[in-house]
Amino acid sequence: MSARRSGRRFNVFSLSFLDVMSCGFGAVVLVFLIINHRIEDTTKEIDRDLLSESRKLDFQIEEGEKNLVDLQERLQAAKKRVADANRELIALIEDRDVRLEEIEELDAKSSAEQESIERLQSDVETREEDVKQLQEEEEAFGGTRLREIKGEGDRQYLTGLYVGGRHVLIALDVSASMLDETIVQVIRRRNMPRERQLASPKWQRAQRTVDWLAAQVPLESNFQILLYSDEARTLLPSDAWYPVIDAAILNGALDELAEMVPSGGTNLEGLIEAMGELRPPPDNVYLITDGLPTRSNRNPRAATVSGRERSKFMLDAQQLLPRGVPVNVIMFPMEGDPGASSAYWILAGRTGGTYMSPSKDWP
Repeated sequence: MSARRSGRRFNVFSLSFLDVMSCGFGAVVLVFLIINHRIEDTTKEIDRDLLSESRKLDFQIEEGEKNLVDLQERLQAAKKRVADANRELIALIEDRDVRLEEIEELDAKSSAEQESIERLQSDVETREEDVKQLQEEEEAFGGTRLREIKGEGDRQYLTGLYVGGRHVLIALDVSASMLDETIVQVIRRRNMPRERQLASPKWQRAQRTVDWLAAQVPLESNFQILLYSDEARTLLPSDAWYPVIDAAILNGALDELAEMVPSGGTNLEGLIEAMGELRPPPDNVYLITDGLPTRSNRNPRAATVSGRERSKFMLDAQQLLPRGVPVNVIMFPMEGDPGASSAYWILAGRTGGTYMSPSKDWP
C-alpha cells in the first residue's frame, strides 16, 4: 500500500485543483463586477452633479457678460452725460462772464450818461441865464431877437442857432424811425398807407425844420441838402452847390421832399463820407436826426443791432468827419434811445457846433 502511494505522481491540473481555481477566479470576477458597477453608478452621479454645476456656471457667465455689456453701455452713457454737463457748465460760465462784462459796460455807460446829463443841465442853466440877460438887454435897449419865426398861434421863438456860411449843408435823416417817436408806433405806421405815412406829425415836423433852415440861409450863400438812411444822396440834382437866391431850385427840392416816405436804417457813416465828397467842403452842417445810427457802410451781420453796436457805429462815423466843419444838431429824441442825446451833444461840442432838442411845436 505504501508502494502504491509512493508511486503516484501529483498533477496540478487535476480536477480538484481546477475546481478550486475556477471558484477563486469566479469569485474575483464577481467582486470586480460588483465594485465596477458601483463605481459606474457613483461616476454617473458625480458626472450629473458636475454637469449641473457646469451648466449653472455657464448660465451665470452668460448673464454676467450680458450684465457687463449693459454696465459698459451705462458707463459710456454716464460719461457722455458728464461730458455734456461739462460743456454746458463751460458755456454757462462763458455766458456769465460776457453778461458780467456787459453789466460793467452798462454801469460805466450809465455813469457817463449821468455825467453828460449833468453837463447838459449845466449848459441849459447857462443858456437860460444868457437868454434872460438878452431879454433884459432887449427891454433896456429896445433891441430885437436873434431869430424869429411864426408858428401856430403867432408865437415867436428865440434860439441861439446861427445859420450862416458860404456853403451850408442841411443833412436830414430819412430812415423809418422818422415816422414816429416810439418803435411800436414806427412799426405800425410803416404798415399804413402811403398817405398816412406822409401825414406823420414827426415827419411833417422834420420837413418844416428843413424849410425853416433853408429860409435862414443868407442870400449870398450856397446850399445843398443831403438825405441819408441806408445810403446817402443829395436831394438836389447833383453833388454841386446851389445858390440860395435861386428860389426855383429850392422850392423844387422842398416839393420833392414833401412826397418822400422815410424808410430803411440810419447810416451816419455814409452821410459823413458823402459830406467829404463835396467840393468845396461845407462851412456849416445842420444835422436833423432822432437817434444813434443803426448800421454802417458794411453789410449787417444780423437783422437786429445792439446798443453797443450802435454806439460803435457812432464813434466810427465821427472818425470820418472833415476837420474844421461845425456840425449843428437838431435832435428829435426817440423813445428807447437814451444815449443818442448825449452822443450828438458831444459831437456838436467837439466840432464847434450847437445842439438843440426843440419842443414838438417848433418850428
